[in-house]
Amino acid sequence: MEGFTSGNAIDDGRPRRGWFLGRFIDDDAYRQTHDVEVKWGVHPPGESNAGFAADQVARTMSVLIRGQFRLTFRRKDQTEEVVLAREGDYALWLPGVEHAWRAEGEEASVILTVRWPSLPFPQVVKE
Repeated sequence: MEGFTSGNAIDDGRPRRGWFLGRFIDDDAYRQTHDVEVKWGVHPPGESNAGFAADQVARTMSVLIRGQFRLTFRRKDQTEEVVLAREGDYALWLPGVEHAWRAEGEEASVILTVRWPSLPFPQVVKE
């Protein structure tokens, strides 16, 4: 039937570091959109990103599905940490707010990240 699709977020996101919906999906008319980006991230304990990054245009929200996940936010000279520890915990941040993350605990952390809009401006990686 036309008008719907289904799939697996892990499989569909594998070629793009977990991102399975957004402007960068060229091969699937259902998942290609400039309105939103969605990522299914599975991060082993101790994994972290390379440092702070900030999207200059989009808002971002990360929701904890399983595990424990630490987000560190930085804006100018202020820094604040948030630990997502209970299923459903989330953090939401505005464009220009720098963030870094680290998977904590004894099991893999599963995070659903949503970013909107999906525009071709890359994140700026800082220090």
